[in-house]
Amino acid sequence: MTTSAPPLPSQRLAGRRLALAIAALAAGGFAIGTTEFTIMGLLEEMRADLGIDYAQGGHVVSSYALGVVIGAPVLATIGAKKPQRAVAIALMLVIALANLSSFFAAGFGWMLASRFLSGLPHGAYFGVAAVIAATLADPARRGRAIAMVMLGLSIANVVGVPFATWLGQQFGWRSMFLLVGLIGGVTVVLIRVFVPNVPVRPGASIRAELSVLRRPQLWLTLLIGIVGFGGFFAVYSFISPIMTEVAGLEVSLLPLVVALYGVGMVVGNILGGRLADRSVMGSIYGIMGTITVVLLVFPLAATAPWSACLFVFLVGASGSTLIPPLQARLLDVSPGAPSLASSMNHSALNVANALGAAVGGAVITAGWGFTSPALVGAGLAVLGLGVALVSGRLDRRPVQGSRWARAEA
Repeated sequence: MTTSAPPLPSQRLAGRRLALAIAALAAGGFAIGTTEFTIMGLLEEMRADLGIDYAQGGHVVSSYALGVVIGAPVLATIGAKKPQRAVAIALMLVIALANLSSFFAAGFGWMLASRFLSGLPHGAYFGVAAVIAATLADPARRGRAIAMVMLGLSIANVVGVPFATWLGQQFGWRSMFLLVGLIGGVTVVLIRVFVPNVPVRPGASIRAELSVLRRPQLWLTLLIGIVGFGGFFAVYSFISPIMTEVAGLEVSLLPLVVALYGVGMVVGNILGGRLADRSVMGSIYGIMGTITVVLLVFPLAATAPWSACLFVFLVGASGSTLIPPLQARLLDVSPGAPSLASSMNHSALNVANALGAAVGGAVITAGWGFTSPALVGAGLAVLGLGVALVSGRLDRRPVQGSRWARAEA
């Protein structure tokens, strides 16, 4: 497999300048995470105000995910020939304006379209932000730079979502969209001030980006995410009945459970970046194995409140640890076309979300119990590990090299 030239040293940042650039990009992730997940906690308020039924409320939620799946490859490809900072700013402007549109939505159709538009830039933004971070950082710290960008999404689950939910309950559900629009506007300013211009890659074009779709390793890496994270989402989608019906927690404690899950995501994201800097494929193997064990033990742990809470943390941590290595792997297998490949990771994760929820719901409906999604998730994680092993086997190079010549063990 050929690799492209490493970024010029003049493009790299260090110390405070790098930290500020990464923080600016992560602020966009915070806005995205807040708007993606808060709507679920305000679904009742939205449904009552718009006069829609539960099925239509579900369509509003799923329209965002559909926007992510469609928008990630399309917008990343269109922006391939543009300066990456300008692309990131444009995508964040779309997010801010789409959320303001949701704030003013007068009916179901308007809200449905606004949420779809809000989802369109999601994957493309994270893809472009990951490429920028990896370009600006020293190659030996590439995984950590990518993880710090993704940290905004994890922190949103701990801080942004609970606060926006409270805000929506106190001042009306629409206020959440106003908050996200404001954060998006601030992020545009932060990126403009702290993120330097990254020159367009030599030879960058729509055709070059699309050429990555012919590479089997790209699809294998995406499949790792789809199958592996399917198990992760199978549990998270039904965390409420698991914690109340099986663990016996009060409903009033569910916000704390969700926050604990978010803390696990933050810890896992940081750990995943460090592991990716040591060995991308090695970390993927180890993390998939860890996810399998955690999900296998989860049904036993869920019978007591304290152990259930511990494993909620572990599920969040183990799952999010996988994101930075997968993002790095996609950059490795797509030399010359990183934007499309990197953004498609988020399309894959949204497919995994749908897969996990569908499979988890099916086994519960079949009468297997509320903890059965964890066992199915463990099976999916084993399949994901198998796909990872196939991908590693097909990589014939004696030394696994990254796009920026970062050797990995």
